[in-house]
Amino acid sequence: MRPEERQQLLHEGTGPRVVSAYVEIIFDNSDNRIPIEKEEVSVRRVIGAKKDTYHLDGKMVPKADIMNLLESAGFSRSNPYYIVKQGKINQLALAPDSQRLKLLREVAGTRVYDERKEESKTILAETEGKRGKIEEMLQYIEERLSTLEEEKEELKAYQELDKQRRSLEYTIHDKELRDTREKLEQLEEARQGNKEGSKGRHDKVAEAQAQIETLEREHKDVTGNMHSMTSEREQLREEDQELVKQRAKLEFDVKDLEEGMTEDQKKREQYQKELAQLEGEIRQKQAELNNIMPQYQQHKNQEERLGSRLKGCEQRRSELFAKQGRGQQFTSGQERDVWIKKEAKSLSASIQGKDEQTRKLRCEVEELKQKVANQEQELKERGDDTEQRRSSIDRANKEYAQLKLKRDDLTNQRKELWRKEAGTDQSLQTIRDELSKAERNLRGTMGKAISRGLDAVKKVVEERKITGVYGPLIENFKCEPRVFTAVEVTAGSRLFHIIVDSDKTASQILSQMNKQKLPGEVTFLPLNKLQSSPLQHSTSRDALPMIEQLQYDPMFLPAISQIFGKTLICRDMDKAAQYSKSENLDCITLEGDQVSRKGALTGGYYDTRMSRLEQQRLVNEHTSRLAEMEREKAELKRQLEDILYLVPLRTNGMSVTHILGEIQKVETKQIQLRETYERQKLDVRLLSQELQSNKKALEPKERMLVNLESDMQSMQSALAALQGELGTEMQSQLDSGDQREVDKLTEDIQSLQQQIRSCLAARTQLESQKNVLDNLLTNNLMRRRDELAQEIEELSLVDRRQQLEMQTASFEHICGSIEHTRSRLEEVEAAIDVCTRRLREIDTSLDKWKAAERENQEAINEEAKTMEKLAGKRSFLLKKKEESMKKIRELGSLPADAFDKYQNLQLSQLWKKLEKCNRELKKYSHVNKKALDQFVLFSDQKVSLIERKEQLDRDYQAILELMEVLEQRKHEAIQFTFKQVSKNFSEVFAELVPHGKAQLVMKRAVDGAPPVEEEEDGEEEAVGEESSTQEDGAPKKKKRKQKKPDEVDLFTGVSIQVSFTGQNSETKELQQLSGGQKSLVALAMIFAIQKCDPAPFYLFDEIDQALDSHHRHSVAAMIHRLADSAQFITTTFRPELLESADKFYGVKFSSKVSQVYSVTKEAAREFIEEETADK
Repeated sequence: MRPEERQQLLHEGTGPRVVSAYVEIIFDNSDNRIPIEKEEVSVRRVIGAKKDTYHLDGKMVPKADIMNLLESAGFSRSNPYYIVKQGKINQLALAPDSQRLKLLREVAGTRVYDERKEESKTILAETEGKRGKIEEMLQYIEERLSTLEEEKEELKAYQELDKQRRSLEYTIHDKELRDTREKLEQLEEARQGNKEGSKGRHDKVAEAQAQIETLEREHKDVTGNMHSMTSEREQLREEDQELVKQRAKLEFDVKDLEEGMTEDQKKREQYQKELAQLEGEIRQKQAELNNIMPQYQQHKNQEERLGSRLKGCEQRRSELFAKQGRGQQFTSGQERDVWIKKEAKSLSASIQGKDEQTRKLRCEVEELKQKVANQEQELKERGDDTEQRRSSIDRANKEYAQLKLKRDDLTNQRKELWRKEAGTDQSLQTIRDELSKAERNLRGTMGKAISRGLDAVKKVVEERKITGVYGPLIENFKCEPRVFTAVEVTAGSRLFHIIVDSDKTASQILSQMNKQKLPGEVTFLPLNKLQSSPLQHSTSRDALPMIEQLQYDPMFLPAISQIFGKTLICRDMDKAAQYSKSENLDCITLEGDQVSRKGALTGGYYDTRMSRLEQQRLVNEHTSRLAEMEREKAELKRQLEDILYLVPLRTNGMSVTHILGEIQKVETKQIQLRETYERQKLDVRLLSQELQSNKKALEPKERMLVNLESDMQSMQSALAALQGELGTEMQSQLDSGDQREVDKLTEDIQSLQQQIRSCLAARTQLESQKNVLDNLLTNNLMRRRDELAQEIEELSLVDRRQQLEMQTASFEHICGSIEHTRSRLEEVEAAIDVCTRRLREIDTSLDKWKAAERENQEAINEEAKTMEKLAGKRSFLLKKKEESMKKIRELGSLPADAFDKYQNLQLSQLWKKLEKCNRELKKYSHVNKKALDQFVLFSDQKVSLIERKEQLDRDYQAILELMEVLEQRKHEAIQFTFKQVSKNFSEVFAELVPHGKAQLVMKRAVDGAPPVEEEEDGEEEAVGEESSTQEDGAPKKKKRKQKKPDEVDLFTGVSIQVSFTGQNSETKELQQLSGGQKSLVALAMIFAIQKCDPAPFYLFDEIDQALDSHHRHSVAAMIHRLADSAQFITTTFRPELLESADKFYGVKFSSKVSQVYSVTKEAAREFIEEETADK
């Protein structure tokens, strides 16, 4: 179906579009009719938008598998009538006889025979073509064989002349080959003589080159040393200029310090003198003040006592007067007592307040006294601490000066080490360059593959930390330079074989190289697999074992023996050839010429300039020098690190870093000491002021305390008087005792007042003197004394003498450094002069040796040109020799007499005979030189083709016989099927129509028709003539025989004759029946076909549509009977089929959707009745 047709099938109307649908059939497989071990088998066809898929039990399978499975279960493709669609009955009833014949053929399965017949016809046509080609080839071969028979005689004459020609050519080429060999021997003697002379010149050139290389290396070293010393000279000059500037600056600083120290000395003396005068004056005034203070304190205390007594007397007198006045104040004693109590209560509260105030003031006085005492003690301690801090400042200044001197010494040492390190770095760079050059030259002597292999092994060993790898063989032995050539030629590329401890290590490295895909080629020498045996040879001075000339670690003996163990170093080639035969060992000369124990001789000039061992020696030498220089540099670095980071506990010295740290610490300490010293002085000054202030505040508080105590005594006495008066009788006048007391108090008051006046006058005079002295001491003399002490202390803190000593020491140190620098500068300049003279000497020697090298090289070039000419002649002769040998080889097999037949003839005679022979051969230029081979070849081909043709004839006949057998089987199948269907048709019709009869009639072509050629599907097959081959090879014709027409092709149709009225009544053709009768006959035909090839189930769609009620009952009965062995599914709108059915389903079409649901028999009958009534 096209995509649009599929879409219309899947979806129609509105709503979401459906992209797929499926139809599923579930088969009951309890009888295992389907070859699947399941009770139920489901087959589903999914219709998609583009294609259909098929599923068997949920698994997607091809359509062909489904078809084969169904056919194996009985659903035959040749009998499609187990499903009868609507209208199929009418189609079969109206079908012509030929269509029924075609149906019969399908039921009989003749399609298989037709397909095999077509295949046989195709093979038959191919066989016809092959037979024609073989006949053509046989005809061509017969013609060629007759021609080749004539060419064989000419070929024999040609072969005789050709043998003569080859014999002559062999003799000519053999004579030329001998002559060429003699000339080559002469050239070889001349070349050998030239080689001997060239060898001496090569030795001179090698010597000159070695000397030039040595001088150039020395020139480079001297130049490098000169550059380093020149750089050091410039550095020393700059350092000298810097030191001179520092010395000049220090000279000025020393002068300034000396002048400042002189001025400070004068000031100190002046201040000390003035301070001494002040101290004397202060002592004098302090003594005067000390004399006045006891008198002043005495008068002051007396004045306070008198005042206190005066106050008490006045208060007692006032109390007596008040007592006298209360007689007039109060009218009764009771009123007085009330007043007294009230007044006593008020006095008690006042006394209590005064007492609390007195107690607080006494505590304040005590605290202030304690504070004054503490401040005096603290002031004394702070004074002592200030002196200690001043001493610490002096010590810190001395330590600072010493550290600066040490720092300068270490700085000079570090500069000297830096200069040495710079020279060492330059030497190291030179050695590294030479080492890199030697390594490059060594790599240049090995192939890229070996070089990459060594790099790969090194990488793997470093990455995997593999042990037991000792490096290439060349790195593990040493020898004398005189045997370099012999050793190197003996080992060859084996010098770069890697020595390992075991084959396991080698395998591990190789596996890692393969895993990482590292390039390169590498060969290992596993020590555990190599065997070393002592070399057995005769003792002689002319031959020495090579292995004895090598120095190596004994553990590498197996590897060394493997490479060098069977080689002797001989004096010359003659001795080498002699010992090679006698000792069965390889021998080599010091020049590198080899004689193998198998007889081969190898030699020639060997350029020692690119010697691998020489390059390895240079690598080893530069490596050792590099290691030594690196050790020297490491020592310098260690010394520098000692100077910079030396731990004092490890050595007796100190490092620059440590000294700088100590200087920084001392500077920080100086700053801290100065700051704390100044802060301490300020604290002492503030503490002194606070002490004076506290002392001044103490006196008023003490006076206030005395006054409070006095007032409290007065108030207590007044309270006692009031309490004594309480309860006594009231008096308007004092009694005699009170009056006497009043008089006595008045006299005491007057006396006390007089005494107080006299004490006040004396105290005032003394206080004035005290204040003057105190002001003079405090505000003048002591302040000036403190200022002078401050100035003297500041002068002591500056301590210009200590600074002068430091600067003087620095000046002397700078002068020593200048002297040392200038001494070193003179040494460097002298060394530069020596280097300059040596460079001139080296240049002179270089010119001399280069001239010698140039002369010898020119001579070598001339000899090389001569050798080149000899080599050209030799090459020409070798080429001629090769050509002669090639021509001899090209002659192939020669006659037996070719070696001696023409040996006595001259070359001119031989050439004449050869020319005559070639003229004779030209006469046979047309001869086929391969005639004999071709005759044999064509004869073999003829036999092979005849055998092939006979095989094809047999195959052709077999195909014809197969086609006849197929036609016969086809006819038998149709006949058998016709008989079976005809019998079944009669039986079924008799069951459906009990009084009727029916039969099938096979229609044939008219009997007695003339024979026709074979036809297939009504088309005539053309038949031609067949060709065959006679025994003599000539073709012959055979006429094709005429065949009778196939018996199957004589069948033209199948007609049906039936009778519905009785067994003996006349039968009618199908066209003569009514529509219902035709449908019944068609049903009988279908049932007859189904009986021939039963299916597991049948599906009939309204097969009873055109039948009357009686015939529908018959059909229903037949279906019910057949349902015992198969399942029948029918659709109907008639009630007759319902009577025999087991299950009933209704199909309802609503909203363009069909719905299937199970119903009862009664519901089905009612549905059919309703449908019949509607119609």
